[in-house]
Amino acid sequence: MTRATTYLELSQEGGGAHKFYEVTVEGTVVSVRYGRIGAGGQTQVSSFPTVAKAQAAARKKIGEKVRKGYAPAVQGQRAGRPVTPRQVTSAPSTARRAAPVLWRFRTGSAAFGIHIDEDRCWVGNQDGDVYTLSHGGEVLARYQLPDGVKCLVADDFWIYAGCDDGKVYDLSSKLPHAAYDIAADVDIFWLDIHEGVLNVSDHGGGLTVIDHEDEHQWARKSTGQYAWMVRADGRAVYHGHHQGVTAYEAGGSAELWHTRTKGAVLFGWQEDDSVYAGTSNHVVQRLSKTRGAIEATYGCDAPVYSCATAPDGRFVFAGDSSSSVYCFAADGTRLWKLGTGDGSALSMQYLDEKLYMVTTSGALLCVDASDAAIRAAEQGSVPVPVDIKSTAALPTYTPATTVQAVSSVSSVSSDAAGGVVVECIQDGGRLRVHVVSEGYEPTWNVQFPRAIREAGTRYVVDALHPAQAGFYRVRGEIRRLV
Repeated sequence: MTRATTYLELSQEGGGAHKFYEVTVEGTVVSVRYGRIGAGGQTQVSSFPTVAKAQAAARKKIGEKVRKGYAPAVQGQRAGRPVTPRQVTSAPSTARRAAPVLWRFRTGSAAFGIHIDEDRCWVGNQDGDVYTLSHGGEVLARYQLPDGVKCLVADDFWIYAGCDDGKVYDLSSKLPHAAYDIAADVDIFWLDIHEGVLNVSDHGGGLTVIDHEDEHQWARKSTGQYAWMVRADGRAVYHGHHQGVTAYEAGGSAELWHTRTKGAVLFGWQEDDSVYAGTSNHVVQRLSKTRGAIEATYGCDAPVYSCATAPDGRFVFAGDSSSSVYCFAADGTRLWKLGTGDGSALSMQYLDEKLYMVTTSGALLCVDASDAAIRAAEQGSVPVPVDIKSTAALPTYTPATTVQAVSSVSSVSSDAAGGVVVECIQDGGRLRVHVVSEGYEPTWNVQFPRAIREAGTRYVVDALHPAQAGFYRVRGEIRRLV
């Protein structure tokens, strides 16, 4: 059987696209493999009734990509995206007592990603695994992503995982979708999202801002390298690097202030009026969002890998490189220091008198941070941690490049097929998605996964939510109307 393969690449200078597209025809079967140069990519396979129709479909796909700027290339000549794994060490704790760990879940590899909300706990590790658990420690689901998870971030209802493959996956519905595709020359260190706008800090001390349509908005280079911290709100983006913290205007990239911190910034946290920078020089420093002034300093005994606060900064928590966790009063007074018992905390979050941490050993720890539990721990009385196990029947989800098809509806309304109807249209050289159902602004774009956009196709989504910037965000499942 004859086999023909066409390999194309699109690689643009200055932080543009860095992708490949490969079409293989073998008899009546057409295989399409695509993704970021240097990665394995994703594959779609289609069958046709005749060889001629398969070849025609392949020519159409290739022609579409050539018109978008793809060109024939030799696979392997261009390098893949740079990825700098976070090299972290963890020494034994110097604390005299252990923290009151209620339960722990070991994921299998070092974990940087954590998000804790009212419903569940999320943890993501360097193997690309994301797990969700109940607050009591029951493992609920697993997501298998193509590459290591850099971080997990929340933007209201939506949960995103930033990965080493340069993609940011939306985990908010049953099947994850790639929502953003970061330029290949950006060596990602950390991410934050606010109102659908993605902020990326990188190895070179750069800050890249990408809008809801996955299109580059602006980029700036801060004075320092190794930018591990990025936090954002409606006013500014706060960028932490080895020369301190720099704030940029959220809508335009103008520098608002720059503050030198005591040591290189390794992690960041934010509250409404303050940002917190954990540094290599054994401190967490609280900075005013409006002026950048240092308002308080929280002293630890080793480099600070992570930090978090109770609401409004009432308490400040820190995890160091020596497997210890600290709690401070808002004014900087150290209240306690305890050992984690399971490596150094790489990320952490506080909720309802519990401190959740992910560690160098790959564990998600739930610590009882109530006053009574801490007092008991300081006296040497701690609970025996419950080791949480996942089951073989655990639901596992992988990124989707296709969606379920549902029957056409006779009329387009807000309750069509149980949701809202949207349509993918060709807008110049780009595919956009607009709302068709009544009761919505038809000129607004819909934030929609690029991998499933097909011009002229209608989809039904569970719900749409308006964003302040004038676009809609999908909530729930997406189905294709046929």
